[in-house]
Amino acid sequence: MKNVKILGTGCANCQNTLKLVEEVARARGAEIQLEKVEDLQQIMRFGVMSTPGVVIDGKVVHAGGVPARAKVEGWF
Repeated sequence: MKNVKILGTGCANCQNTLKLVEEVARARGAEIQLEKVEDLQQIMRFGVMSTPGVVIDGKVVHAGGVPARAKVEGWF
């Protein structure tokens, strides 16, 4: 199971990224533990300066803008 965090304060891009990750994981049958992180202190600990950010198993894999679906599919 992968631990996935979506970093962002709740903007539309953050919400769209969350939905996209959920959809792709479900479609691929990947088991994930999904968490939405909105606290700026926690987001900054990952070194993400532009949101949304995506962290998988402690590693930042994306920051800034909604990732392409193909990119998300590559994570799972």
